[in-house]
Amino acid sequence: QVQLVESGGGLVQAGGSLRLSCSSSGRALGDLFMAWFRQVPGKERMFLTSISRGGMYKYPASSVKGRFAISRDNAKNMVYLRMNNLTPEDTAVYYCAAKSAYSDSERDYTRWDDFDYWGQGTQVTVSS
Repeated sequence: QVQLVESGGGLVQAGGSLRLSCSSSGRALGDLFMAWFRQVPGKERMFLTSISRGGMYKYPASSVKGRFAISRDNAKNMVYLRMNNLTPEDTAVYYCAAKSAYSDSERDYTRWDDFDYWGQGTQVTVSS
């Protein structure tokens, strides 16, 4: 089985930056298509960005282009999300997700049920 564990969340001041990490185990990270989502209580889980297995291609949502950046280090079984210029609207629980099956249409994977594995999430709170 694949296990994913997020870390790096916490309290940050508006305008600041934060780097989230996702540690994977159970399978080689290079076999997995990875993504980040976030969720606010009472709202649906929202896609943020994803990255191809080798890291060559990235598919950010329009809402976070230029502000959030996904990266991966397959040798370390780690995926990262760098967040800049944070605002209180970025306050949410952030999740990493993985999909094992390869597809030529991976850029279209933006729904929560497109993915096979999820971490437990890490809380990010942005103060004014």
